[in-house]
Amino acid sequence: MFRKNFYNECIKIIAKPRSYIGIGAITLIAVVILLAMRIDGQSFISFITRPFEQSLVFEGNILNGNLIAFLILQMLIVHVPLLIALVTGDLVSGEAAMGTIRLLLTKPISRTSVLVSKYLAGCAYTFVMLVWLMFLALVMGKILFGSGDLVVLNSSGLIIFHQEDVLWRFVCGFSLAFLSLAMIATLSLTLSCFSDNSIGPIVSTMAIIILFTIISTLDLPVLHNIKPFLFTNHLTVWQNFFEDPLPVGKIIRSSFILLFHIIGLLSFAIYKFNKKDILT
Repeated sequence: MFRKNFYNECIKIIAKPRSYIGIGAITLIAVVILLAMRIDGQSFISFITRPFEQSLVFEGNILNGNLIAFLILQMLIVHVPLLIALVTGDLVSGEAAMGTIRLLLTKPISRTSVLVSKYLAGCAYTFVMLVWLMFLALVMGKILFGSGDLVVLNSSGLIIFHQEDVLWRFVCGFSLAFLSLAMIATLSLTLSCFSDNSIGPIVSTMAIIILFTIISTLDLPVLHNIKPFLFTNHLTVWQNFFEDPLPVGKIIRSSFILLFHIIGLLSFAIYKFNKKDILT
């Protein structure tokens, strides 16, 4: 019964037009970036390497698929949470708004199983979005620009990764990016359990992300003990895989904090959903 309910939830997501807004937006932006880099990418590369040209000599294909994939991931991963919330924020509240939640909860399956199946369907949608982004960034990038060493400019300076040392970093980076987006999906699903309309959970999810981001930027002593536990400080944990040396401790700590938030929010969502009044 649980498997059938999960299948039905996936079909519901597929049938909703809003589910294709995120995929369409990612595709459009990625194509624009690919075309722009194809036309004028050398100017961008010159801007990055100019400060180092007096001390370093760059050879080979710097403008390659690995660099393009890294740039696309950096540019798009910031906007994907909103696209995820558009779908996952509607999983429960959408049923309540249409009045179908009463029929749904009369099935011979526990409320917990219903909510978990909705959550897993939302995670499946998130996974598909991320795989599509990975295809556009990494596969299409290498088809159009070829392969080569990855040049990364971060707060530590300029880092060059050999092309044979790049693929596993992208795989691990995308894996942690999925964990970050699953955190957003969990938050929006939890908020969806408190609302009878779709707009509220979506707007609330983005408002919480913005609020926590602002708190993270405030340099106030009273907030120093809170900041490390805000999930927004760990949404970009995937970037740590493109540092040298690899900050293993930081990656593990961020992953555990995200998992802690996911488990806590999902448990709260299950509690609220089991108490939800469907008669009024």
